[in-house]
Amino acid sequence: MTKTSPRAETRRPVGVRPPAPGPVLTSVPPLTAVAGEPLTAAQRTGTLPPDTAPVRVGAFLLSAQFPGQTHGEALERTVRAAVEAERAGLDSVWLAEHHFVPYGVCPDAATLAALLLGRTRRIGVGTAVSVLSTSHPVALGEQAALLHLTSGGRFTLGVGRGGPWIDLDVFGSGVEAFENGFPERLDLLLRWLRGSQVGADGPQFSFPEVPVVPQATESLRRPGLGSWLGLDEPSGPVRFPRQRQDTGLGEELTTAGRPVAGPPVVVACTSPNGVRLAAERGLPMLLGMHSGDDDKLRMLELYRTAWLAAGRGEEQLRRISRQHVAAGVAQVDDRASEARATLLNAMPGWFEYGLGAHRTVDGRERKMRDPHQYTELLCDLHAVGTPKQCADRLLATAERTGIRRFALLAEGSGDRETTLHNIARLGSEVLPQLG
Repeated sequence: MTKTSPRAETRRPVGVRPPAPGPVLTSVPPLTAVAGEPLTAAQRTGTLPPDTAPVRVGAFLLSAQFPGQTHGEALERTVRAAVEAERAGLDSVWLAEHHFVPYGVCPDAATLAALLLGRTRRIGVGTAVSVLSTSHPVALGEQAALLHLTSGGRFTLGVGRGGPWIDLDVFGSGVEAFENGFPERLDLLLRWLRGSQVGADGPQFSFPEVPVVPQATESLRRPGLGSWLGLDEPSGPVRFPRQRQDTGLGEELTTAGRPVAGPPVVVACTSPNGVRLAAERGLPMLLGMHSGDDDKLRMLELYRTAWLAAGRGEEQLRRISRQHVAAGVAQVDDRASEARATLLNAMPGWFEYGLGAHRTVDGRERKMRDPHQYTELLCDLHAVGTPKQCADRLLATAERTGIRRFALLAEGSGDRETTLHNIARLGSEVLPQLG
C-alpha cells in the first residue's frame, strides 16, 4: 500500500470544511453503471501508485466582469494577472471564452492568448476552453498552429462543447453542433493540427483536400539560454519561474505511446461521453471547478476503461494521466476565515449577475445553482485559506487522484490589486510547499 504523507493525513481538520449541502454538480453516474466495472480497491481507499511528477499550478482567468465594472477593466485585470503569474513563477495561465454574458467578457480565448504570449517570455498559455461548437475547426487549428510555432511551443489548445446557448444561433452552427457534432469537429481539428493535407466529407464539414499552412508539426525554434533567462531583454533579467519547463502544457500520445508533434490539446470533460471521447483520442482531460476528489476519481476510472479499450497500455496511461488538468479556486490569506470571506463577499453576486445572463438556444429550461451555496462549495473543495492550507489541499488532491496539474481561479475577489496579490502569494508562499 502506498504510504500517505503526514500532510495528507492531517489535512481535513485544517480549515477544510465538509461540502455544503446543495445540488448535485456532476453528471457522472457511479462507474458500475457507466464503465461496466466497479472501482478498484486502490480507488476505493483513495490510494494510487506513487508518482514523482511535480505538482504544477497555473492561474485560471475568466475575464470576469463583476458588478459595477466595465468590460475594459475586466480584460485589463486579466492581462495584468497573466504577467504577474509569470513573475510569481506559476506554470501556466488558462483563458476562458464566453459570448454575450458578463460571466466572462473574453469572446476569443485564442486571440487573448496571442496577446499574452507576446507580453510574456516563459509561462505557458492555454485556452480553457475554445468552444468548438461555435468555431470552425480549421480556423481554430490555424490559430493554434500559429501560436504554437511563434511562441516556441508555449501554447496549449483546450477545447470543449460549450453549452446550449444562444451563441449557436448567432454563429449559425445550430443546436446540432452542440448535441451531436463535437466528435466530428474534434477529429477535423486534430487532423489539421497533425497533418500536411486535410479534406473533409462529413455531415457538418465537406471540402476538398487542401494544404495545411502553417504546419504545426514543424520543428520548433527553441530560444537560447540567454533569451530563456531574459538576459537579452532591454529591461534586464526577470525572475526565473520555479515551475516552468521546456515543454508544452500537455502531451498527446499516439497509440504506440509516442508524443505527437504540434500544440498540446486538452478536452474539457463534464460528462461520461466527453471522458470516453478524450480517452479514445488519446487526449488529456480538463476537469471542472465543481468536481471534488470523488468526482475526479470516477472520471479517471472511466477514462482508464475507455483508454484500455482503445488498445493503449498502462504505461501510456500513466504518462497521459500526468497531463490531466483540474480547474479550481485559490484564495490565499493569513486566516482561512478571511480567505473565505473575500470570495463569499464577491463571487455570489458575480455568479448571479454573470451566469444569470445566459440564454438557451431553443428555450429549454435551465436551472441555476444557488450562488451562495455554490461559492461555499468551491471554498470547501479547493485551495482557500492560509498558504499551508492551500498547499495541503492541492497535495491531498494530487495524492488521492494522481492529478498533478491545476488551473486555479485567482480572480474570485473581483478586485485587480487583490487578484495580483493573491497570485503573488501563490507563487511565493504556496508553490515552495508543493515540493
